[in-house]
Amino acid sequence: MREGIVIKAYGGFYYVQSEAQVCECVLRGRLRLKQQQVLVGDRVEFKITGRKSGVIENVLPRRTVLMRPPVANVDQAVVVFAMREPHPSPLLLDRILIQAQAAGVVPVICFNKADLGGQEAAELIPLYRKAGYQVLVTSAKDGTGLSRLREVFRTGVSVLAGPSGVGKSSLLNALEPGLSLKTKEVSAKIGRGRHTTRHVELLSLAGGGLVADTPGFSSIYLPPLERSELAYFFPEFGKFMPDCQFPGCLHHKEPGCAVKKAVEELKISPLRYNNYLEFLQEVIEQEKRKYD
Repeated sequence: MREGIVIKAYGGFYYVQSEAQVCECVLRGRLRLKQQQVLVGDRVEFKITGRKSGVIENVLPRRTVLMRPPVANVDQAVVVFAMREPHPSPLLLDRILIQAQAAGVVPVICFNKADLGGQEAAELIPLYRKAGYQVLVTSAKDGTGLSRLREVFRTGVSVLAGPSGVGKSSLLNALEPGLSLKTKEVSAKIGRGRHTTRHVELLSLAGGGLVADTPGFSSIYLPPLERSELAYFFPEFGKFMPDCQFPGCLHHKEPGCAVKKAVEELKISPLRYNNYLEFLQEVIEQEKRKYD
């Protein structure tokens, strides 16, 4: 029995990388009967049945799972937004950050297309750094920030996430020209990118590490959360929360809230706080639907 990692799943076949070899595998019948879901990134045990073919016998326990995009055992999510074309959406960015953190995945923010400039994104960069996130600024066109991005990818499994048209595939092509991933320009009519990646695949980088090129998306739901949990996904709230007057403060309408005071004093970004309030309302609505 050999052990490997699923780097691609397509048409009922699972491509398992073990050392330098990639085997085209199918699922053992009992796994199909159990409707065992096998994701890209899964560590599996498999038997060789041919020169480059095999059968997956077992799926090993997962450390982390992302469902949008569907990848297992991810160490970090590089969340890519463009400086311009399309303009960045802080609300969508915060949704994706929460999704990654809820899955136990470390988020890294990457603002791409630095060659285009962009005042709105330029103002967001220090805001998110102050909040405690690692923020990269890159350009697939002129090479800005690619060495730092390569270091981020060097170990473990990373996933590129973010809306279409922000240059995820272009970044990977710039890091590894041999990949020749398909790219398309942002649509002038709809103001966002067209999908170019059709399925999830783990790609090996020459400098080390595996990275998933994934289909883009333009909306994402919050993961199931209790209202009391949401604030913990805003790391800049952390040092102020112990000073709130009431235990279980939701940092909304409660008196003596240290988080609201920090927002008033601009120690916490009002933009991030307003996004928190919008998410809080969503979480409360989710709770109502759950118990109705």
